[in-house]
Amino acid sequence: MERSEEINLRIPGPTPLPPLVRQATSQQMINHRGLEFQSLLREVTNGLRPVFQTTGDILLFSASGTGGMEACVANTVSPGDKVIVVSIGAFGDRFAQIAEVYRCQVVRLSFPWGQAADPEAILRELRSHPDCRVVFVTHNETSTGITNDLQAIGTAVRSLGEKAPLLVVDAISSLGAIELPMDEWGCDLVLTASQKAWMSPPGLAMIGVGPRAWAYAARATSPRLYFDFATTQRIAQEGYTPFTPAVSILYGLRAALKMMAQEGLPNVYARHHHLGRKMRQGLCGLGFKLVANDAHASDTVTAAYLPAGYSSSEWLERMSRDHGIILGDGQGSLKGKIFRVAHLGYVTDEDIDHVLAAAEALLREGPKNR
Repeated sequence: MERSEEINLRIPGPTPLPPLVRQATSQQMINHRGLEFQSLLREVTNGLRPVFQTTGDILLFSASGTGGMEACVANTVSPGDKVIVVSIGAFGDRFAQIAEVYRCQVVRLSFPWGQAADPEAILRELRSHPDCRVVFVTHNETSTGITNDLQAIGTAVRSLGEKAPLLVVDAISSLGAIELPMDEWGCDLVLTASQKAWMSPPGLAMIGVGPRAWAYAARATSPRLYFDFATTQRIAQEGYTPFTPAVSILYGLRAALKMMAQEGLPNVYARHHHLGRKMRQGLCGLGFKLVANDAHASDTVTAAYLPAGYSSSEWLERMSRDHGIILGDGQGSLKGKIFRVAHLGYVTDEDIDHVLAAAEALLREGPKNR
């Protein structure tokens, strides 16, 4: 991957678009009820399957990642169902908010921001709530730069045997950059979104649906129309979507999937692992304190505390104005205290070098808005 851009967009999404994807998204519209669209939808779905690593269904919705999260809630719960939401940051909390809107009994199992979820603690919570129907968990939390040990969490949930609740995974900022074998790890629903590792514009949610999830969807009485799994699957079998699809994003995603296949998925994962480690080591070498410990640090997003004397606004503004680098602010309780650097999707060593050089320059210059 080689590129030269005036702006180095390093927020956790939307992420930069490769030239091939930008070119693809500019194609003319087609009949979304015609043969050409059938071919497009089939190509995209088939291209996603090796990344999800599932024999189950893959459903596509024209929606944001949060739309995908809501779809997963709406198709798995009925009002009054007890669910456990495992939260390690802002997006785990969002799952809880959605479940509460759908009138679930929500048990929040929250861990301190900057720490990963403890699989044993999840298992203890499940044993304390044997009537729990669904467990919602975030694989990669962009608000803190933490990746949960999803394999261990899946093992803990599955250890309950036939009484195991459904395991629903938000992999919005991990899938496509961090390996996640959905079936092998016992994940029943896995969702992701186009604007992250997939190097495509925002607006498409992709959901892997396992056989246990279909049984839940058949029972769930929560109201849904646009996000109904059964309708979407039935229409997809005909080669279409129930409602008008985001054709341009599908064009872009098809091109991005071809790029990922050409690079090779093992190489895609290795590149993200290398760049994540390079970013963390570089920031630590400059004296920054990271939010995440190295054992659970994300390969897609790094969160670091602001240097002494710098406000969040000054740090982000000078990074943008003086160096052409767009970083993310903190969220929730970390807002104004940290900055976040994304390294997922269309990203190279040169992008990371640029961020580290700019950070070093700002440290050398010192804060000016005292």
